[in-house]
Amino acid sequence: MSRFVGERAVVLGGSITALFATSALSESYREVIIVDRDELLGVREARRGAPQARHINGLLARGARAMEELFPEITAQMISAGCPQTDLSGTVRWYFNGKPLKQIRAGLTNVGARRPVMEAHVRERVQALGNVTFMERYDITGLTSTPDRSMVTGARVQRRDGGAEESLEADLVVDATGRGSRAPLWLEAMGYPRVEEEGTKIGLGYVTRHYRLRTDPFGTDHSIIAVANPTLPRGAIFTKTDSGLVELTAYGLLGDHPPTDPDGFNAFVKTLAAKEIHEAIIEAEPLDDPVLFRFPTTLRRRYDRLSRFPERLVVLGDAVCTPNPVFAQAQSLAALQALALRDNLRRGVAPNSLEFMRQVGRIIDPAWDMTEGINLSFPGVEGHRNPMLKLIQAYMYRVQIAATRDAAVTEQFMRSAGLVDPLEALMRPSMVLRVLRNSRAAA
Repeated sequence: MSRFVGERAVVLGGSITALFATSALSESYREVIIVDRDELLGVREARRGAPQARHINGLLARGARAMEELFPEITAQMISAGCPQTDLSGTVRWYFNGKPLKQIRAGLTNVGARRPVMEAHVRERVQALGNVTFMERYDITGLTSTPDRSMVTGARVQRRDGGAEESLEADLVVDATGRGSRAPLWLEAMGYPRVEEEGTKIGLGYVTRHYRLRTDPFGTDHSIIAVANPTLPRGAIFTKTDSGLVELTAYGLLGDHPPTDPDGFNAFVKTLAAKEIHEAIIEAEPLDDPVLFRFPTTLRRRYDRLSRFPERLVVLGDAVCTPNPVFAQAQSLAALQALALRDNLRRGVAPNSLEFMRQVGRIIDPAWDMTEGINLSFPGVEGHRNPMLKLIQAYMYRVQIAATRDAAVTEQFMRSAGLVDPLEALMRPSMVLRVLRNSRAAA
């Protein structure tokens, strides 16, 4: 009896989401084809089709564990190749509301690497799978389906340098094309209901620059992160990365974006609570010019609420949900969705597409709810704030204050932020007592 549930799966897009999904698919389909508009193989720099790759990207603790499940030993391989390892609560110097949190090593580890470098490591593992083909420099023009439109049968593609449109037959199509996904339009053209979209206008802009340091602001730490707050809606992530470099992404909400001229950028960074970041970069050797990326709104497409959905199609990653990138959830959610796809396929049958999209929705729910609540803690962000949300926001502020005094609060805070534990873990009676006791003492 064949171990395969189908002959061919086609993955639209060459992103990290696509690579995670391909790992899941390669066990259950005889052939997997990845289609992307860019050149992919051997590329270790930011691609034109992924402009955000010039900025800090990363996996949360649960996402790093998921990547390790999909690609065993990849963490060790990346560390051996010069990528530093960090602990979310132990070697990250967090500043909340202008004050540093107590640190504690808690096994909430991940690996620091620039996104193109991480993609290259993962892509090399995908290449080694043996049944994966990369179709590079192809535009994706649409889907093919059965006459009654109840089932997707493949995808239409065309070489970017010309040529006739081609049809790729597939037993499963995975849309991993990112926020710009055209799946909602394709589905409407096939007679399906319009996909509901929701999100919040946050007016985020972030600017990134890379350096080689001449001084050491880190000590035994890996990263220094100043988190924006309602009083100062500015923040920064300053981190060691591969090749002995450091990466700095400074950001501002509600239109308060960092300038892209070097002097203006440095002046913006100087306003942050983590003064050591500015002190380090004015002495450091800059390796590139500051680059801006604008992120006006978060976005979630509610495929999980549809009553009908075509078989043999699934949508993953940013094509479903792009949360506030400051919280680094997107890649971790993509890894968790890929694990869910793998687990479905290991039952020996292709996933029911509508039920799987509802499962994707359940994976997204806690992370989305957490960060959308944080977005709405900024008074200038428009949105409904019901009494329960206001209560949670008030409690989370106390959590942040308590974590400046109690490392156990920091650990649980970061376990929830890292998607290892649900947010409800911060509401356990013993933790509530610690939070209230320490936040009162700090006040």
